Amino acid sequence: MKWSKTFIPTLKENPSDAEVDSHKLMIRSGMIRKLSAGVYSYLPLGTKILNKVINIIRDEMDKSGAIELFLPALQPLTLIELSGRIDAFGDDLLRMKDRHKRDIVLSPTHEEVITDLVKNEVSSYKQLPLILYQIQTKFRDEARPRFGVLRSKEFLMKDAYSFDIDIDGLNKSYKKMYDTYCRIFERCKLDYLAVEADSGAMGGDVSHEFMVPNENGEDVIVKCRNCDYSANIEKAEPSPLESRDKITLEDLKEVSTPGMTTIKEVSEFLGIEPDKMVKTLIYTYNSKNVAVLVRGDHDVNESKLAKVISDGGITLADEDTVVKLTNSPVGFAGPVGLKTQVIADQAVSMMKNCVVGGNKADTHIINANQERDFKIDKVTDIRYVTEGDKCPKCNDVLDVSHGIELGHVFKLGTRYSDSLGAKFLDSNGKEQSVIMGSYGIGVNRILAATIEKSHDSNGIIWPLPLAPYEVLIVPINIKDETIMNTASRIYDELCGKGIDTLLDDRDQRPGFKFKDADLIGIPIRITVGKRLKETGELEIKLRSEDEARYAKPEEITAEIRNLMESLK
Repeated sequence: MKWSKTFIPTLKENPSDAEVDSHKLMIRSGMIRKLSAGVYSYLPLGTKILNKVINIIRDEMDKSGAIELFLPALQPLTLIELSGRIDAFGDDLLRMKDRHKRDIVLSPTHEEVITDLVKNEVSSYKQLPLILYQIQTKFRDEARPRFGVLRSKEFLMKDAYSFDIDIDGLNKSYKKMYDTYCRIFERCKLDYLAVEADSGAMGGDVSHEFMVPNENGEDVIVKCRNCDYSANIEKAEPSPLESRDKITLEDLKEVSTPGMTTIKEVSEFLGIEPDKMVKTLIYTYNSKNVAVLVRGDHDVNESKLAKVISDGGITLADEDTVVKLTNSPVGFAGPVGLKTQVIADQAVSMMKNCVVGGNKADTHIINANQERDFKIDKVTDIRYVTEGDKCPKCNDVLDVSHGIELGHVFKLGTRYSDSLGAKFLDSNGKEQSVIMGSYGIGVNRILAATIEKSHDSNGIIWPLPLAPYEVLIVPINIKDETIMNTASRIYDELCGKGIDTLLDDRDQRPGFKFKDADLIGIPIRITVGKRLKETGELEIKLRSEDEARYAKPEEITAEIRNLMESLK
């Protein structure tokens, strides 16, 4: 392709609304343009890269034995009602009515649609196992789209679904997709990490996320320094803390803490560390109340709490409920004398002589101890892991960092087949629910994650498998006949050998062309300039290296092939 014949509108300045490097560089390099908040157009450069990713995904999925199909983006709301996920999606669900006043949604995902399809087409165990996949646009009405394509309202996803007759079959399908994902991310040259994850709105009891560690990622990764334990922050478990049994129990005492409702305010006033305090939070579920206790320097993990309280969804109690239950304003709740169910994190159960709310305005209690001063009905892990916690597998230190989620695999079991009635007859003629798995990859996110990992102050550094073009030829002066003839001849030769090449035939200054070359990040650059006339050589430079190398025009194809081999 010749630059003058394509459409690559590069920008010299960063867009004002871009926060992370990938967003800035995707705009500046002419890959994407913003249409509205969270909605982007892909320009030719971005489309080429997107297709490179799609081709890798499709190739590996096909090799795995998965079968591609294409499902509608519009689906009736009744399907999501059947699965019970309307509340789980909440305001993210893009809903509308058709001309017949029927409720429809733009698909946020396709579990219900694919289950309904299989329900109507699969009736016997002889038709299973089956793995179906598609590459399709998804829609979620994000309240705050940000970070470019990392959190957008419209995005491209590869979603796959497995259907098996039993758990053993599900385990095999899950392993097959897990391994396929590893090959996909390896081919994309991504330093990924597979971590244990919470299934969230998807349901099921086992899932893994595929993450790329990055400080700009919105997901949080917990990883052991010693062993292979890793999990996302929603799923991560700390090793239980040790008991403080040798500490002498002090006398219970009320202290005045006027207007002090936060851990920070009270700890500073009393001159103690937050880990000597207990937070008491009141939650409601199914018209019931529960007091939840965590250490002052810890936070409640509501995903874990929801699994402990399986009797309906949980929410923080409103102010009236807190006041009625504790006889005090919000900020002074404590477990001493509290007449409700109490669930405590394991770390709280190890505390002695702790500080708690006094259930009285402007009052806290010091030297509170469980059993003597308050009762705990259930002790379990209900908190987020923090930096420095110990690993549940080997007891070494856990590190907490950020990452970008690229893919997620789930063992769904019968979560959707039960609710939508997807059954089959087993070998004994008995009706059974199909056992399902779900497997998603955020296609757009692979582009952004690659840029976050691979760029410098001048622009993007594409790995060869994802690069929009493999080689860029830059003639310094297109009006110089010798230079331009040589550049054109090399361009024709490389294209003829199947090497995807871009020729910068624009009538621009060399500095302008070099800046654009670095910005768009094509892996190999050939410069045709004055050195050709002086020594008969062409300059070859890898985008990932500072040093240049040189070759005669007649050697150029062999040299490029060798470099491409080294970059694979």
